[in-house]
Amino acid sequence: MSFPTRANAFEFDTARLQRFGFAKADSCAQQPMDFEQLQRRLGLHLQTSLEAEKILGMFFNYVQHLIPLRALHYQHAGTDLKLELGERSRHHASYSMTHEGVQVGELEFQRDRRFSEEELSQLESLLVSLLYPLRNALLYRQANLSALRDPLTGAGNRIAMEQSLTREIEIARRQQQPLSVLMLDIDHFKSINDTHGHATGDEVLRMVADSIKDRLRNIDQVFRFGGEEFLIVLTNTARDSAALVGERLRNAALQLTYPVNGRAVELTVSLGCSTLLPGESPDSLLRRADSALYAAKRQGRNRLEMAG
Repeated sequence: MSFPTRANAFEFDTARLQRFGFAKADSCAQQPMDFEQLQRRLGLHLQTSLEAEKILGMFFNYVQHLIPLRALHYQHAGTDLKLELGERSRHHASYSMTHEGVQVGELEFQRDRRFSEEELSQLESLLVSLLYPLRNALLYRQANLSALRDPLTGAGNRIAMEQSLTREIEIARRQQQPLSVLMLDIDHFKSINDTHGHATGDEVLRMVADSIKDRLRNIDQVFRFGGEEFLIVLTNTARDSAALVGERLRNAALQLTYPVNGRAVELTVSLGCSTLLPGESPDSLLRRADSALYAAKRQGRNRLEMAG
């Protein structure tokens, strides 16, 4: 753990997550607790969960029995986990946590007045109680993410797609919002593999997946449907807007080139789009998008077709 930085707090881009029922720092009276009691309590309670958000929330609440805090901000680059509890304040104490050379995350405490030397020393000692439960939670989180992610492209896999699509359809119906999907296929991908080898084909798949991700909103999702096909789930997106997204992805693919032996491999993609109908099942939504994709291929490729 590094020593804390003592300066004014910087601005955060992430939204505050007041989840899991955790109270704000000043919303309830904290029962006093001495350091030894708090350390024992943390040692017992932080081991009861494998969810990083819950562990950090418990730590935030318990520490305030000894050291008043206004906010806790945490991020872990390896799992894209970001959490902000409480309200932003002027002064902060920041720590970079590692275990055996492995990054466990960046943690920052905030409040309206400066931290004393004694409080900083206590915080650093209490962080030892957080380190191992948090490390275990991150390992659990990484395992879950790996099980739902295509290892080549980093897109979601078929299991993740099925779970997500079912959930998104339920949300769309409950909130009476539109939902659209795009089925995208790389044109003549077999010839790329046959001519340039599978290593080049794998690199093309990664390039296309990255290009798709870079042009979607945070709420949209991309999955590797199989082979050279990707499924894009567009939350709260009606037919016309989905068509615009599809054209943006098609044009983006035209800008991708991958040099092999001094020659560029040129790419085009074909897309099929369907928008959720009343009472429609996930399988039906996917079938209509797939049918539209094959219509695009029959009509010359490098085009978008809309399902009827």
